[in-house]
Amino acid sequence: MRAHEYRVRNAKPTEFMEIGTLLVKVYSQLDGFPKKDEQPDYYNTLANIGEITRKPGVELLVAITSEEKIVGAVVYFADMQQYGSGGTATKEQNASGFRLLAVDELARGQGIGKLLTTTCIKKAKEHNNAQVVIHSTKSMQLAWKMYESLGFYRSIDLDFLQGELQVFGFRLQL
Repeated sequence: MRAHEYRVRNAKPTEFMEIGTLLVKVYSQLDGFPKKDEQPDYYNTLANIGEITRKPGVELLVAITSEEKIVGAVVYFADMQQYGSGGTATKEQNASGFRLLAVDELARGQGIGKLLTTTCIKKAKEHNNAQVVIHSTKSMQLAWKMYESLGFYRSIDLDFLQGELQVFGFRLQL
């Protein structure tokens, strides 16, 4: 399947547990990324990702097949106040953001990450925001090329440490 054969929609509450399991699996397998025992609170957030949708302007989006199989997910924030990261990102005005993008390992290389990202960009434009803010780590450098191809650029003023993990900020001007 290619990206055009997938669609993105808001997750249903009945899918939250499955999405949490996907996020935990993807993030725990990243080379150089902290493991569950090193950052238990972070992994608890991943496992219980549906809780984040209780915040205003926050959407849990899923990429699905025509059979409704979930192959990827991302959390979109219409307002950076709800973003919940370290550093200064939550103070950004007139900005949207997204976090916790994950694609099932069996569906990688099919444009799903890009589809989820462009959906978030479209939502930011619909919310009349001037920029999109995201964060990534060295463990996720493969995604950096995709983000940069879409116009994101490194923004060191958004960088922060999550425990001992260096987290890197990116911006896209709309």
